[in-house]
Amino acid sequence: MPGTPPTRFVYLGPEGTFAEQALRTVSAADRGSRTPARSVGEALEAVRAGDADAALVPLENSIGGAVGVTLDELAEGAPLVITREVVLPVEFVLGARPGTPLDAIHTVAAHPQASTQCRGWLREWLPDATVVDVLSNGAAASGAASGEYDAAICAPVGAVRHRLEVVADKIADHADAVTRFVLVSRPGPPPPPTGDDVTSLAVYIAHDRVGALLSVLMELAVRGVNLTRIESRPTGEALGRYVFFLDCTGHVADVRLGEALQGLRRVCADVRFLGSYPRHRWLDGSTDRPIPAPAGLSDTDYADAAAWLARLRTGHLT
Repeated sequence: MPGTPPTRFVYLGPEGTFAEQALRTVSAADRGSRTPARSVGEALEAVRAGDADAALVPLENSIGGAVGVTLDELAEGAPLVITREVVLPVEFVLGARPGTPLDAIHTVAAHPQASTQCRGWLREWLPDATVVDVLSNGAAASGAASGEYDAAICAPVGAVRHRLEVVADKIADHADAVTRFVLVSRPGPPPPPTGDDVTSLAVYIAHDRVGALLSVLMELAVRGVNLTRIESRPTGEALGRYVFFLDCTGHVADVRLGEALQGLRRVCADVRFLGSYPRHRWLDGSTDRPIPAPAGLSDTDYADAAAWLARLRTGHLT
């Protein structure tokens, strides 16, 4: 984490959501203050204004895809950087007030994305129930606890916080669904490279030039930098104008990624650096295995080539 370790955290609220659950996996946040925000924009503005040291917000879901509002907020306004990612399994439960049987549930509160991910379970077990859209998983749990709804689809932490009885657990249609959250802070030196890192960028291409996007991808490919994610979002300037969000393997301190960034700076209309940070590590210590660089394009190969060129420039030909 750049500079002084953060002690004031903000997250996409309300309480009892997956965002709070994800933030609690960050050891510094467990010791510091945790404040829910009403929106992604509010959470990130708190960091920009200095009212919080870091914000945890959702970036993408393995079922629903990218969280557009987070990408838009990172691309606009005063720069912010990602310092950590947290990948959290999405395990929905059906919670209700204690003693509520399944056949007494006629209304179910759920965030639209939650009900979408549990559509199959609802169709099989509660085909006649009315699903009511609410603003968050936390709001769903709160509504069920107050008696406004018979039950709620929510995160396990939400059921615990609102003292709901778990009528059914693991009700998501995709048991392996995950949400990727990112911890965002004001700009500063990135965490040191670990050898298994991710670098995130927002890239603006020259829209009036043929092959502009291809030239961006080539700057990465020719240096053996693996592109793990690409998303496009409209810039709001005009129809057909997009900013591209890239995740690639490597760290800004790596020679080959550094050269790729220089190349992008030369060929792009603009490049916003969104951070270099360690790849998510699961509780058992494992990570997704990084794809090795092709022969001749590893960090060792780059260091060897740089040393060779330095010798040539000083007159040493061996």
